[in-house]
Amino acid sequence: MDQPDRIHLRDHVVSADIGAFPSERGRQQRLRFGLTVDLRHPVSDSEDQVDRILSYDVLTQAVETALADRRYALVETLAERIAAEVLAHPAAARIEVTVEKLDRGPGALGITISRRSARVPAQPPDLPLEILVWGAPAALPDGALVVVPATSSGAPAPQTVAQRRIALLALDQSAWALADRLGLDIAETRTELEAAARDARPVIWAPARLAADAPDAGETPAALAFWLAGWMPVRRIAFALPPGETLPAAPAALTATVTRA
Repeated sequence: MDQPDRIHLRDHVVSADIGAFPSERGRQQRLRFGLTVDLRHPVSDSEDQVDRILSYDVLTQAVETALADRRYALVETLAERIAAEVLAHPAAARIEVTVEKLDRGPGALGITISRRSARVPAQPPDLPLEILVWGAPAALPDGALVVVPATSSGAPAPQTVAQRRIALLALDQSAWALADRLGLDIAETRTELEAAARDARPVIWAPARLAADAPDAGETPAALAFWLAGWMPVRRIAFALPPGETLPAAPAALTATVTRA
């Protein structure tokens, strides 16, 4: 059987308060992390698309998230937490995690564990977003925010695949113009959206790349916002609607607010 493709993080050193002994409490120790992940699919299937591979950011973020979650007495528990974080990603099939203490003796003391995705329950990352649809207020809210740009209202609904693609590309064009005006970054991929959520920074979403091959996403800003909220944890969508525009029904679990542009 062929060996799976793997990605890895090596010699990642972070200081943390960890340890079971009283002498370790309240002291920062250097920890060295090594993560090797077996991928569920070969990298040759990615077609050079960032959303089709497991981002290296997932590995470094797993370490950061685990350390921020609590204080650990044991590196073994920390290694388990990191494994669970990475294996929550659908592209990860198996992980080997090494955690070493560098300041407790003449060498490195630590643990190496190996886990498969079936053994660790998936824990989706808590990346709460707010989505702003249509318009850009003078002051953007703090925190993670995705701005879905506007297009001219009253345009007929696309009837063909080509017309839908043109409608999405028009949204991309509006997104780039809005990003230039506001001095914000563009996000085109799921990886970029999740990174913005983790960093709690606003971005303008150019939806064509993600939505073009997903007919259920729709092609209007409102429909796209609801679709995005279906696979990312979104706490609220704020709509700035043109006069006379009506809001589609929002999912029951979602809070939607409306102002008139």
